Amino acid sequence: MTVKQRAKRVKMLILDVDGVMTKGEIIYDSRGRELKCFNVFDGMGLALLHQAGIKVALITAKVSGAVLKRGRDIGAVEVKQGAIDKIVPFRQILKKYKLSTKETCFIGDDLLDLPILKRAGLACAVANACSQVKKLSHYVTKKEGGRGAVREVIEIILRAQNKWHKLIKRFLI
Repeated sequence: MTVKQRAKRVKMLILDVDGVMTKGEIIYDSRGRELKCFNVFDGMGLALLHQAGIKVALITAKVSGAVLKRGRDIGAVEVKQGAIDKIVPFRQILKKYKLSTKETCFIGDDLLDLPILKRAGLACAVANACSQVKKLSHYVTKKEGGRGAVREVIEIILRAQNKWHKLIKRFLI
């Protein structure tokens, strides 16, 4: 099955955070607070995905207030933090939203993401993901995590579902 065929079925995009939505760096300020830097192109893509009726969820091993804030900003329906065993929240999300694995796209970058990547209908790795993640993925982005990789996958999904041109039409006036 091709990436395009898989992308046509996607009803929810599920994202790892560190290394996917960010460059994978952890920055602390002078008070020890964790700071994260998110990509604006990814943000715009997530807004378009939301407009297209495709849900977004975040599953991450770390716990961070910045992730909660970003989750709210992008309209994520679920933000699951502290998930070392990511398959547990993945299954909870599928059950809650009545989705099959085939209707999900997951983007990951590291070993903790492998269990979801094995099950997702469209498994994606960012360009700078570890080799095991790349091998298991249906698609490896050209862009690195935190540098537009999420947007790249979103465009693939929206184009496969024939929603891209309708969504961007208003910007071409």
